[in-house]
Amino acid sequence: MWRMGLSLGRVPDEALLSGLTTGDPELAVAFVRRFQRTVFGVAVAVVGDRQLAEDVAQQTFERAWRHAQMYDPRRGSVRAWLTAIAHNLAIDTVRARRASPVAPEDLETLLGSVTETPERRALAEDSAERVRRAVAELPREQARALVMAGIYGMTAREIAEAEGVPLGTAKTRIRTGTIKVRALLEPAEGR
Repeated sequence: MWRMGLSLGRVPDEALLSGLTTGDPELAVAFVRRFQRTVFGVAVAVVGDRQLAEDVAQQTFERAWRHAQMYDPRRGSVRAWLTAIAHNLAIDTVRARRASPVAPEDLETLLGSVTETPERRALAEDSAERVRRAVAELPREQARALVMAGIYGMTAREIAEAEGVPLGTAKTRIRTGTIKVRALLEPAEGR
């Protein structure tokens, strides 16, 4: 079709996608060029790391190539289909990179164990111990939010859902807790 005078830039998205299954390198390049910014933008927005987003984008195009025949135009545009693939792969990547999760209800026990022990003193650096002490001085809600965000990598939205509070409350707890910990640590750092 494009060889008959229609440039690849004007080929419909669906035609480019179906062209992926033929193995035509010209169509594959045109497909990637058309959607690379969108796919990369979704990936970087979710994973927050450009290098990792490039990997997610590549996986997205590989998956689109392998599953092009499964695309159903009745369920949405090619762009929406590809964006969903990129979003799902990016979320899977973020989940895979997180440390093993701890249930929020188990944080009470963890926060309660911020006391000094001989083992902890032997293993922890002085600065880590100061941070533990500063977090232990926070109100319980702020300490929980700060630990969930800082150690377990949860977003404010995830914290809000886990704690059953509005998103703004979760954000305020994280921010206020961070400011208080910094203030508690500043005198020690100035010595």
